[in-house]
Amino acid sequence: MRLFPKHLCAIAIAMSAVSASHAAPLVEPTLHLKSQAGGAGRVALTLDACGGQTDNRILSALVENKIPATIFVTGIWLKRNAAAVEIMRSHPDLFELENHGGHHVPAVDTPQKIYGIRSAGSPEAVLAEVESGAAALAKTGEPAPKWFRGATAEYSPSAIAMIRKLGFKIAGFSINGDGGSLLGAKETARRIAAAKDGDVIISHINQPTHAAGEGVVEGLLALKAKGLTFVRLDDADGIGSHGTTD
Repeated sequence: MRLFPKHLCAIAIAMSAVSASHAAPLVEPTLHLKSQAGGAGRVALTLDACGGQTDNRILSALVENKIPATIFVTGIWLKRNAAAVEIMRSHPDLFELENHGGHHVPAVDTPQKIYGIRSAGSPEAVLAEVESGAAALAKTGEPAPKWFRGATAEYSPSAIAMIRKLGFKIAGFSINGDGGSLLGAKETARRIAAAKDGDVIISHINQPTHAAGEGVVEGLLALKAKGLTFVRLDDADGIGSHGTTD
């Protein structure tokens, strides 16, 4: 469901009162797939495309090995990476593009910094970040996004409530594969290769010069060799604890 501007304003006004009265601790939601009986299990690979360029080591490996992935793209990244977007769109069986915001601004409606990134700072700014991300995807001809993941993957509780009222599901995760693309190749590969049935992995596909990208590929190929099935978020027929902190 998408809300009209007058409804967005009403939500923003209501959330302003909440955020002004109490700045609650930030939330980093988890997400799991429901376990399935039989087989080696399934995992969901989610990759953030925050800004910057495209890590073609990862993109090529996904295409060559037919590994599905959910890609969370910002409006910034979409503008700079038309060639990669075309590759993803030419493989609709592999890639699901979802909303990572218009400008990679944390969905936190009080002024603060998260990992050095200035938050949206108000309910109105959170709304603008979410809606501009969806609009940027619409311009590519992609289906309307159903999932949202904010920059830094941390949220104020009131922002989570607002995003859900806009009709989006919050994309948490259970395994931080590459530590924001700052880990080395060996540690990234170890973390990803340790994924088990039901895990949702987060890593990045926008840092082609970082060593972590090599580890992402190595870890994914290890999971494939173990016989795990990769699913996109929209293809998973059972989603467990989305948007919770368990």
